[in-house]
Amino acid sequence: MPKIDDVAEKAGVSVTTVSRVLNNRGYISQTTRDKVYQVMKELNYHPNEMARSLFRKKSNMIGLIIPTVSHPFFSELAHYLEYYADQSGYKILLCNSNRDVTKERKYIDMLKKNQVDAIIMGSMVLDVEHYRNLNLPIVAFDRVVDDTIPVINSDNLMGGKLAALLLVGKGCRKLAYIQGGVGGPHHHGLLAGGRLQGFAEELQHAGVEYVHLNLEVHDLDTGASEDTIVRFLLEHPEVDGVFASSDVIATMVMQACYQLKKRIPEDMKIIGYDDVKIASLVVPRLTTIRQPIQKMSELTIELIAKQIEGEEVPMVNSLPVTLIERSTT
Repeated sequence: MPKIDDVAEKAGVSVTTVSRVLNNRGYISQTTRDKVYQVMKELNYHPNEMARSLFRKKSNMIGLIIPTVSHPFFSELAHYLEYYADQSGYKILLCNSNRDVTKERKYIDMLKKNQVDAIIMGSMVLDVEHYRNLNLPIVAFDRVVDDTIPVINSDNLMGGKLAALLLVGKGCRKLAYIQGGVGGPHHHGLLAGGRLQGFAEELQHAGVEYVHLNLEVHDLDTGASEDTIVRFLLEHPEVDGVFASSDVIATMVMQACYQLKKRIPEDMKIIGYDDVKIASLVVPRLTTIRQPIQKMSELTIELIAKQIEGEEVPMVNSLPVTLIERSTT
């Protein structure tokens, strides 16, 4: 395998000159630059990226910590984040925390050892001090980590209000809000709680009652949530409309309704949140509150890049949501 010394010798320049060409440092004539690249091609020489990152003190890598890439929302989020990171010259290191404290701590240690330039937090189960002491640019996704760490989210409060207005407008008289994955360490920082707040405020104004179900994290992982929803709807047979905190949970509600022989939307109207691809693939197609996942991802990488360059960025970045009405309402 050829080394940088071999390139320097064949090109008739010093190792320092080859290093400067590779890292675009200092003045190098175009003739010398072209000669070095030509020799690299002839020798099939590929520079050691880790060594280059140490020289530049920059790895061009961004760590992404999320609960699980298997969830459709985080899958789409990771897809767009990788796309916009690549457009900006960065690579993504993907870490699935599974909401596990030990696993998240190990991932953060790994990211520091790999000298990533920044971290995107889509999961947060450690104490705030773990993030404050990283001395790295950080952007938090849909959760408040600290008032010194920028956060990106959709307008959860308005999303809840839009869902309530549509269900009440469709004639629903007893509603339910069903959410999942809430609870555990530091989940008070989740901004998704605004969905319930907006929903409840609008229903109070309309004089409509609602009941609330929180699905446990382990139920979501084991598939027991559908049975829990069935029992919940049996306990509240008067419920004729459901707002779910995600499209995935909304599809679970749909399956529960099929088990109970409840027609959608005649007997039960259902609204999800996110507008991931599954929302338009299920039958009937799901009415939902669309988060602008692509724009949120683009903005996340923009904020990361600006922080890496030492620029100031806004701490709160909330993007508008859109009601997408389909067949479940």
